[in-house]
Amino acid sequence: MAREYDHLFKLLIIGDSGVGKSSLLLRFSDNVFSGSHITTIGVDFKIRTMDVGGERVKLQIWDTAGQERFRTITSTYYRGTHGVIVVYDVTSAESFVNVQRWLQEITTNCEDVCRILVGNKDDDPNRKVVETQDARRFAEQMGVRLYETSAKDNIHVEDMFKAITDLVLRAKKENQARMQQRAASDVVKIGRSSGRSRGKCC
Repeated sequence: MAREYDHLFKLLIIGDSGVGKSSLLLRFSDNVFSGSHITTIGVDFKIRTMDVGGERVKLQIWDTAGQERFRTITSTYYRGTHGVIVVYDVTSAESFVNVQRWLQEITTNCEDVCRILVGNKDDDPNRKVVETQDARRFAEQMGVRLYETSAKDNIHVEDMFKAITDLVLRAKKENQARMQQRAASDVVKIGRSSGRSRGKCC
């Protein structure tokens, strides 16, 4: 029986409490939006399968609580993570300032992982306090891509999740290519070594 997917990736959504992590996940997984805010207790996750370049990619997306008292729970969920989505609220300067700390936490827990920066709640220009050019400048300094989204109005949510999936898939393939190249190089070295050994025996 054929597998339902070609790749299985674990994604983690992190950021301050109230930035809309759960709303982004619900919009992507179930295409729904709830205006009422319910704080995630601990960790919740959803699964969705996407087609990327003709390959089936199964995403296991973990939604973490952003409140400080849950940080110890969150840290254990970095294990086995392939990609991290760092979310801030474009109407909250504090949540944007805290992005630096979240990025540092990623480095501490899983340095070799794909990252993307997301400014959510980008649906009301009158309430926006984190300007796009400032966020883009910061993202470039940190070496991450920036996406501005609205889970409420379904703006760029699909694009953002596809972007992080593309990054993770590319990283996996590049890593596999490096490993194959290294293995081939080792075979050549062994072949040369055995050839020299035979020469000495003659």
